[in-house]
Amino acid sequence: MRARPLPVAAKLPVVVVVFMASVATIVSWQVLDRLDEAQTRRLRDVAAAHLDGLAAALTDPVIREDVWEVYDALDRSRQDHAGLRPTDTVVASRDDRIIAASDPKTFRSWAALPSQFLTEAAPAQALGIRTDGGKALAKRNLSSGGQPVGTVYATFDLAPLAAERRAVQWTLLATNLGITVGLAILAWLTVRHMTRSLRTLSRHLQAEPGDGIVPIPTEEARRVGAEGRHLYAAFNAMAEAVRERQVLARRLAEEERHASLGRLASGMAHEINNPLGGLFTAIDTLKAHGDRPDVRRRSLDLVERGLKGIRDVVRATLVTHRIDREERDLAPADLDDLRLLVGPEIGRRGLVLTWDNALDRPVAVPAMPLRQVVLNLLLNAAQATPPDGEVSLAAIVDDDVLIITVWDAGPGLDGHGQAVLAGREDGGTAGGPGNGLGLPLVRRLVIEMGGTVASTIRDAGGTAVRVAVPVRRTVPDRLADVA
Repeated sequence: MRARPLPVAAKLPVVVVVFMASVATIVSWQVLDRLDEAQTRRLRDVAAAHLDGLAAALTDPVIREDVWEVYDALDRSRQDHAGLRPTDTVVASRDDRIIAASDPKTFRSWAALPSQFLTEAAPAQALGIRTDGGKALAKRNLSSGGQPVGTVYATFDLAPLAAERRAVQWTLLATNLGITVGLAILAWLTVRHMTRSLRTLSRHLQAEPGDGIVPIPTEEARRVGAEGRHLYAAFNAMAEAVRERQVLARRLAEEERHASLGRLASGMAHEINNPLGGLFTAIDTLKAHGDRPDVRRRSLDLVERGLKGIRDVVRATLVTHRIDREERDLAPADLDDLRLLVGPEIGRRGLVLTWDNALDRPVAVPAMPLRQVVLNLLLNAAQATPPDGEVSLAAIVDDDVLIITVWDAGPGLDGHGQAVLAGREDGGTAGGPGNGLGLPLVRRLVIEMGGTVASTIRDAGGTAVRVAVPVRRTVPDRLADVA
């Protein structure tokens, strides 16, 4: 399942958080690095000042190995240096024996100097802050006349420096976190405000299809800036254009329906009026000469033919425009009925109708949709053909495909009509002369039947519209009982 992309209102705060986290990391690293340098420099200065002061006071007592005077000098040196103080101070002779120490219980006089003093002690200028927050050990060589006479060792507690470093770290973390969260919220609010017009447009564009495109109310436009109002105005203009187009399409469809009904009604009136005239004539003849057998027989034959003609017209119209409850196959008579229906229009316009129905048995294609398709094409062809022109129909089954072709002698379909049949345009508006408003219906019905429709311009003039519908395959009767 594909994850939904983050909206812009969430993307920008995320970018701000990432950016601020990167900046905070760099700034914190720089601050802590500078703090480490400052603490190290302060430790070195304190260690150097402490050891240099002791060196001046202890050189002579160390030469004389006067333990009590060394103790006295160590007692006088006990002081706090800017939060740093030595925890232990040890004075050793030239042969690394302890002369005196600030903690005589731990470091006894004339005992051997612990190995850690020999391995871990460093000059004050080389001292550094230990990462474990423990202790730092510094040393100062004592000399007289250029000859070493002893060494002073001092241990410094680094806990105050570690506490200071932790306080700075927490301060940086809290400050950066607060700034990052504050800027993220500010970015979210800013983007929400900036994209308000886009969210409103998206909501209107994603409305239910049945609701159509709803214009944005004027009250909503007053809540946004100038750019949003321009955007809303353009959207409302588009919505109005779409609405007008839909209204026009419905109006044209209604007009086409009325025009088709008018043509059919006029055709039916023509086909019914002609037999009715003959019927009234036969009735008058029977009234005047009904006693003569030959006159009565001819009159009754005329009445029978007239009634059969009216019955055929009514039946053909009913079959064409009714909605069947069950789908049935196309019979040859279904196409021949259309010849009767379009006959009045052909006669009214003075056209010649050429009919070539090669079907000799029912074909497994939907009868009703196909009759509507062919009737639309025939009416369009008759409307497009000039007087004394020819309209033709040919129907044949070839390789399990029913092919029906309708020709006319008119100016031919223009680019819009060809695009509608090819599916490149929806045909919502009227096409050019001779296109007819039934072309979108024709294409839709043919596609629903799984077929294709195409038009070509004839060399001799006019248009040929070819409809090809695949014939449904039926299971032979001898396989019906196979389990």
